[in-house]
Amino acid sequence: MASCGNTSPCCRQSVAKGYASRWHGVPVPYCKPMRFLLVSDLHYALKQFDWVYRTAGDFDLVVIAGDHLDIAGTVDLRAQMSVMLTYFRRLQTKTRLILCSGNHDLDANNALGEKTARWIETKVRRLGIPTDGDAFPFDGVLFTICPWWDGPKTRALVGEQLAQDAAMAKDAWVWVYHAPPDASPTGRVGEKDFGDSALREWINRYQPDLVLSGHIHQAPFRQDGSWVDRIGSTWVFNPGRQIGDCPTHVICDTEQRMALWFSLAGAEVIRLDEPLSRPVAELTELPAWLR
Repeated sequence: MASCGNTSPCCRQSVAKGYASRWHGVPVPYCKPMRFLLVSDLHYALKQFDWVYRTAGDFDLVVIAGDHLDIAGTVDLRAQMSVMLTYFRRLQTKTRLILCSGNHDLDANNALGEKTARWIETKVRRLGIPTDGDAFPFDGVLFTICPWWDGPKTRALVGEQLAQDAAMAKDAWVWVYHAPPDASPTGRVGEKDFGDSALREWINRYQPDLVLSGHIHQAPFRQDGSWVDRIGSTWVFNPGRQIGDCPTHVICDTEQRMALWFSLAGAEVIRLDEPLSRPVAELTELPAWLR
């Protein structure tokens, strides 16, 4: 298993109605074991996309939580989109891919007059990749994939999307949502909080199992920030962003009940079936199941 840092080395098949159980606490009886990779904010860093492609086959699922493009870069955005579509096609040959839009991915206005990632809504969806606005059931787990909202009307649509998905049968519920929530170390840089207040309200209301985010690059590396948080019974992950060929990333294994964060600054580990404690434990050796 390729990684970086100091330790380098489902269609839904639920038979239960309602939201019966979670990954933390008691075992999930109908949710198959799953190992997935989370990255975000790659911003057209092609060597990092190459790393994701090389490692994708080791996972049941790869989640890219937005900001695929780099609006501050020198490459034309249309060219960036074309290259990204090529990478997404290649990744599909290795494993199941899920992705959402981020604020760097917006390229048009929607029918409500607010900015949207139309290339993702159209061209990525045509590839058969679950993306913005989709509810994707995968082996008992419902993935709700939210678009980046750029105004109150699109934000209201995201709220409607979550309300609809809350009523769906599922054994576990995961949200893919580019921004982390506010009042969370996953969205904090120093004394400034860059998190999403609407997301915080929705988490408090629905208590999904996992929220997979990004957006705030430096949060995991700052003293008061982190790559992980727990809000009620909801785990929140933000892998952050770093330079180099290997992106910061989170590996989550539902059978092992573990999530691991890797970066050039080091690696950390939590158990999903235990309370979150800080400081988060340093990962000093790769577990046997990841070697």
